[in-house]
Amino acid sequence: MKVNIGITDKNRQEVATILSGLLADEFVLYTKTRNAHWNVEGPDFHDKHKFFEAQYEQLEELVDEVAERMRSLGHYAPATMKSFLDLTHLTEKRIAGTSSKSFIKDLLEDHESIIILIRENINKVADKLGDAGTSDFLTGLMEEHEKIAWMMRSHL
Repeated sequence: MKVNIGITDKNRQEVATILSGLLADEFVLYTKTRNAHWNVEGPDFHDKHKFFEAQYEQLEELVDEVAERMRSLGHYAPATMKSFLDLTHLTEKRIAGTSSKSFIKDLLEDHESIIILIRENINKVADKLGDAGTSDFLTGLMEEHEKIAWMMRSHL
């Protein structure tokens, strides 16, 4: 059924394209955080194992929210590893080592990269594309990443 929510088809498509890239970034970051949870080593293992678990659980929710936002705009979410790797602006490459510090530095860089990407699109989505709802959604998502980044920086 045709979506009729006051945003042109062209603008909804452009918003969906932005969200597709963001969904890919969120999923890659989720996977990298799982990697940290599984492979962290060192005297702070238990604490950081739990820390990364809380992080990936939060990211899992964010992944779902981004995909559902796309669906609310009438677009399908990309949902394959290949599509995520094609769409992400993050890299699977990470800093060497299995210490919590190396994982945190790597993941922090990705969170900050996502924050910048979101910040660059908030006003565009609202002003140019006429989608205040997605702009508001992006603002909330950015705030989530800012809080995670602050917590990670506090460990360094």
